[in-house]
Amino acid sequence: MKVGKDLVAASATPIVLGILADGESYGYAILQRIAALSDGELAWTDGMLYPLLHRLERLGAVESRWDVGGNGRRRKHYQLTPDGKALLAEQRQQWQVVTSTLSQVWA
Repeated sequence: MKVGKDLVAASATPIVLGILADGESYGYAILQRIAALSDGELAWTDGMLYPLLHRLERLGAVESRWDVGGNGRRRKHYQLTPDGKALLAEQRQQWQVVTSTLSQVWA
């Protein structure tokens, strides 16, 4: 099954914020986590993730820092800010309304 672009775009922010709520992470690990959580149904690319992370950073929802991984390569790590936690709570409430409504419509 292919998830439509509109649905992927609409769910991107709460998915990334939710992943970062578990702790800081870097781009490739975020992409791997999305694929794992969706059983491979959501296969995001760098071109989808990094513009979102940069937008969230501009909004003050995430902050980043450079770190050197175990293989000696530099990675940019992202973590939620207090504003990001508030945005995640807001997104969660909105999605609960949407999923509740869809559940009722499909029942």
